[in-house]
Amino acid sequence: MGKQRIAYIDAMRGLTMILVVYAHICHFCLGDATMGFNRVFFLFRQPCFFFISGWLFEPVCRRPFLTNVRHKAMVQIVPTFIFLLLLAPPPAFFHQLGTLKGGYWFTFVLFEFFVIDMLFERAGRRWSVVLTLLLTVVSFYYDAVRHQFLASPYNQLAGGLTVTDVLGIVSFPLWRYFLFFFVGTRVHRHFDTFTKRTDRPVVFAALLLLFGLVAATPHFPQPALEALRFYVGGISGMFLVFTCFRYLYTFLKLPAVFRHLEFVGTRTLDIYLLHYFFLPLFLLPYADRLKSYDSQLVEFLFAMAVALVVLALSLVASHIIRLSPFLAHYLFGARR
Repeated sequence: MGKQRIAYIDAMRGLTMILVVYAHICHFCLGDATMGFNRVFFLFRQPCFFFISGWLFEPVCRRPFLTNVRHKAMVQIVPTFIFLLLLAPPPAFFHQLGTLKGGYWFTFVLFEFFVIDMLFERAGRRWSVVLTLLLTVVSFYYDAVRHQFLASPYNQLAGGLTVTDVLGIVSFPLWRYFLFFFVGTRVHRHFDTFTKRTDRPVVFAALLLLFGLVAATPHFPQPALEALRFYVGGISGMFLVFTCFRYLYTFLKLPAVFRHLEFVGTRTLDIYLLHYFFLPLFLLPYADRLKSYDSQLVEFLFAMAVALVVLALSLVASHIIRLSPFLAHYLFGARR
């Protein structure tokens, strides 16, 4: 089952990848990460990606530990290092290895999640739940108070390093997303039970209401309340998207646009690695003119149109690169 492609999973991943490019257009090219409904998309975009990644990893996590680590490093880490070197050659490269990895944090964090999940599995299924919750809470709380910890004497290490430097290199502040990855593995493992309990209109309505309430709620200054908002919004949002795609593919004859989403879903790593090179940063001086319309819908339509152009350019570049098996292997982790 791990090797068989599932159409609605590919389509869901394709939509999520489009939203990632869209978010980067808003942030890097238009200077406002919350414009065009992006504040709402933020609630479920990354949770969906990690949920899908956990879902797809579950069938292969039972392989030998070192076999999985070696394979995932070849797919996730090696290509990302190459593209990060191209995007930020030394000496700038060495300043990009903090928490966000010059924008390429997702593949690093995903590799770490693969390793963490396999280690937790070896502790036993019951302990894996406890360890996941503990890791998630500690990571979220640390990220919430990180600015205070920077000035703490406990932050200092020998040799000029700090605790935040070390934790940033391993992307610890982003391990707060591990819960969504873990949920993805468990939903796949207990899929029949999950569908029986969620395939009810009342459950879908409850999830929709819950997500709507979270989306309408502003951020909280208290870490505990903000964590509750973050995880309730993420889990309800990703379950809504997952359920919608599963129902669409199960009961409806879908238009061709969904086939395009499926294809995008099979090239998410390529798009993620390539799209930074095509971001139209020259749009930044015109951002104020777009904001003058004072319309989230106008902002959404404009940013999405730009995102689709960037997506198309990334796919063209991906196709050209994949014409070479050597480049496809080392740049995208494709099997020879």
